[in-house]
Amino acid sequence: MTTVRLWTDEDVGRNARVKAVFDDIRLVRKSDFVNNFWRGLCNQPDLLERTWANLKEVMVKEGALDPLTKELIYMAVSAVNGCGYCVHSHTAAARAKGMTAAQHQELLAVIGMAMTTNGIVTALQIPVDKEFLV
Repeated sequence: MTTVRLWTDEDVGRNARVKAVFDDIRLVRKSDFVNNFWRGLCNQPDLLERTWANLKEVMVKEGALDPLTKELIYMAVSAVNGCGYCVHSHTAAARAKGMTAAQHQELLAVIGMAMTTNGIVTALQIPVDKEFLV
C-alpha cells in the first residue's frame, strides 16, 4: 500500500507544473498511460520534475548503450535492490523495446549468478587481484 496519495488525471490538471511533466511523459513515451511512480511523485513537484529530467537524460537520450540494454541493466539493478515495482515496470519497457523470452530468461540467470558469487566473495572477503585494479 502506498504511503503517499497517487494523483489522478483530474488532480494533475489542476497543477501546471505537474501537468507539464505528465504531458512530456506522454509525448516522449507516445502513450496516454502515466504509471503510479510518477503519480506518487506529484506530491513533490520539484522531485517530479528533477526525476523526469534525469530519467530522460539517462534512459531516453541516445548514447553508447542501446535502449534495450539500458532497460536490462535497470531490471538487474532493480532486482538486486529488491524493487518489485521497478522490476515489473522495466520488464514491461524491455519487452516493448524487443526483449525476447530467451533474453529475459538469460538475464535472470545472469542476475542470479552474480548475486550468488557476489555473496560468496563478500562473505569470504576475497581481496581484489592487482590485475583487476584500474
